[in-house]
Amino acid sequence: MIKNIFLAFIPIFVAVDAIGVLPFFASFTRGIDKKERLSIVMQSMLTAFCLAVGFIFLGRAIFRLLGITINDFMIAGGAVLFCIAIIDILNPARKRRVPSKELGAVPLGTPLIVGPAVLTTSLIMIDSYGFSAALISVIVNIILAGLIFSFSDLFMKILGDAGSKALSKIFSLLLAAIAVMLIRKGVSGFLLF
Repeated sequence: MIKNIFLAFIPIFVAVDAIGVLPFFASFTRGIDKKERLSIVMQSMLTAFCLAVGFIFLGRAIFRLLGITINDFMIAGGAVLFCIAIIDILNPARKRRVPSKELGAVPLGTPLIVGPAVLTTSLIMIDSYGFSAALISVIVNIILAGLIFSFSDLFMKILGDAGSKALSKIFSLLLAAIAVMLIRKGVSGFLLF
């Protein structure tokens, strides 16, 4: 069980990319006091948790309702992940937003912490490593993202803006590789039937 949790944790960690999101969190919350920043972190974690866990529990039912197979989702999800990875690699600067009351929910909770990459990866991890391993991995990754954001000042001093961007690019390359693997598995699944 621990091995499965670890194996599910890694792709979800790459998909969440909390270190890559860190510079955006820092820029969104610049000038905000610690109490309000903590409130934003909690709001982002709660939003991410509700969205991810809801999708994990309801995703299969939605698939059955729409007639979508896991192979369909692997190919479509892999294609979306690949596009996200390419955009992240090629887009050196994302558009920044002015902080608002909903900052923790949107854009931090979703789509930055839990977006298409995490939703796709979590459903694939259920098939690969089991429901419990995927669920635990998603929850641990959301908590980890919250901790990273809570100590954003320290991490930004250690990594610097350039170091954080470099790590984000590496995670984007890993995400692209995971996307190719998902497409390959989806196509293989079709060929076996």
